[in-house]
Amino acid sequence: MIEQQIDPPRRRRPSRARLALRWSAIIVVIAVLVTGGYVVYNYQRFTAGISHIDAITHSNAPATDADGTDQNILLVGDDHRPANATAEQLAQLGTEDDGGATNTDTMMVLHIPADGSTATLISFPRDSWVDIPGYGMNKLNAAFAYGSQDGGDAAGAQLLIQTIQNMSGLTIDHFVRVSMLGFYNIVEALGPVQVCLNEAVNDPYSTLNLPAGVSTLNAQQALAFVRQRKGLTNGDLDRQVRQQYFLTTEARQMLSAGTLLNPVKLQNVLDAVSSSIETDPGLDILGLAVQLRGLNANKITTATIPITGTPTIDVDGDEVDIVEVDTAAMPGFIARVIGPPSAYANAKAAPVDAVTVTVLNGGETDGAAAAATSTLSGLGFGTGTAGSADNRVTTTIEYPKGMEAQAKALAAFVPGAIVDLSTTVSGVTLILGTDGLTVTPPSTGTDEGGSSGSDSSSAAEPPASAQDSPAHNFAAGSCIN
Repeated sequence: MIEQQIDPPRRRRPSRARLALRWSAIIVVIAVLVTGGYVVYNYQRFTAGISHIDAITHSNAPATDADGTDQNILLVGDDHRPANATAEQLAQLGTEDDGGATNTDTMMVLHIPADGSTATLISFPRDSWVDIPGYGMNKLNAAFAYGSQDGGDAAGAQLLIQTIQNMSGLTIDHFVRVSMLGFYNIVEALGPVQVCLNEAVNDPYSTLNLPAGVSTLNAQQALAFVRQRKGLTNGDLDRQVRQQYFLTTEARQMLSAGTLLNPVKLQNVLDAVSSSIETDPGLDILGLAVQLRGLNANKITTATIPITGTPTIDVDGDEVDIVEVDTAAMPGFIARVIGPPSAYANAKAAPVDAVTVTVLNGGETDGAAAAATSTLSGLGFGTGTAGSADNRVTTTIEYPKGMEAQAKALAAFVPGAIVDLSTTVSGVTLILGTDGLTVTPPSTGTDEGGSSGSDSSSAAEPPASAQDSPAHNFAAGSCIN
């Protein structure tokens, strides 16, 4: 079997194993954003070192300014080498001067609620078999390479964002990219980091050789730690969990007094970060730092999108290992992991007679949309013309920004439905799924706004997929495989 790599021609066999910068490479970027010391630091010097990429286009830009609202930031890592990388630097990375690759082997979305009190990191496996617009089905880490082969890095970022938005239903507001060399420089500036392994490891592929128990890693060992997948039971999926662990460990170190109260060390870390990241021009780092001022490492939750398995498939005569995404479970997974938008959570349900609902049938029961429309009308809702939608498993209430109160009123009458902020609907829309949910009047406790008194944004959780990744909060001192 072969492990597919795309850079950029489709399904080209790699000449050697690519060094992958995993999403833990971006941990210090996140940590820097939450430190008070950062604001005191020379802000202009910091921002001057950051490179920009036009990743957010008119078609994928957020509908409104992100200030005061939830934000989703796509964090990307690859193993491209900067043009000025020295032979010594390449040797430290355990690689060579071959230009690296633009395959985005690290992809995660950082979800930040409006109040900045928590943060959630959602990992997207590089081998996820997805539809890349204009290129058909392929591994997710090929999207950036496909886009960039004709339009440069900006087009690559735009295609990757479009692909992730299509598969997850999330809207990406901003983009951050880090190279393998950038990761090394950041970790080196931050200093040695301690990790704990349940079992000893000696992996010649990543060059990681550590005993069981606590070890103190330098930058080169840290890179090997987040690269290793050989010898791990679930390969790349287990590596993602290890990187989630590394992220929280680095966050604690960055937010410790030993870093924040050491001006020289803090300056070195900030300089390393600013020279190692690439962002869209619209990312307001200072505003984001203020938004996240109350965050600490214990409030960072990590999870991986739901999958149904890791099969080997035949593609044009080649055996290709893929990660099969559970698209049916995706809406429920997103709702459970990130919760409803802050504006929805804080809204008071509107009176039912102030809400107009259009019902669409995405399930398998003929006449279901018309029946639900009739029921809603009898309950006092205004109704639109019933129609049909693409098949879906999960019954969903979609609403445009500004109609949170109306959506919450409807949610009380469709227990178990997912509530989703959408840019594709002009009013509150109920899309029925194959899960059999429909309009059900609350039996007790209904207030005059039509709410049963509980937040039904994700009321009854839909069935989890066979490999729906649980959320993790890694405690200080914990060990990992």
